[in-house]
Amino acid sequence: VQLQASGGGLVQAGGSLRISCAASGRTFSSYAMGWFRQAPGKEREFVAAITRSGGSTNYANSVKGRFTISRDNAKNTVYLQMNSLKPEDTAVYYCAASVAGLTTATIRAYSLWGQGTLVTVSS
Repeated sequence: VQLQASGGGLVQAGGSLRISCAASGRTFSSYAMGWFRQAPGKEREFVAAITRSGGSTNYANSVKGRFTISRDNAKNTVYLQMNSLKPEDTAVYYCAASVAGLTTATIRAYSLWGQGTLVTVSS
């Protein structure tokens, strides 16, 4: 499967943005999906993850209550709705797939990665 993230852009602090990740192939529903982000000069960090069915989610404490991950298996797409954005949310956001179906924050649990989409939050 190939992953293609899109929807990034420039938004003011306090604003909202929804990014998407479209997957090719017919096995999308067999993967748990996650979003990670990497700010300039920092390590890649976990943002959110969702189970194969979408019935359970996991969030980093830094985004809990502001971000919502969801998926549409019929469209082979996972979304990240980002509200109340802060300048510290500025980063390249990557979607990733866990073949094992894990929603852990551990990067090595995800074997497939998209190319990233840049989100910039201005103050």
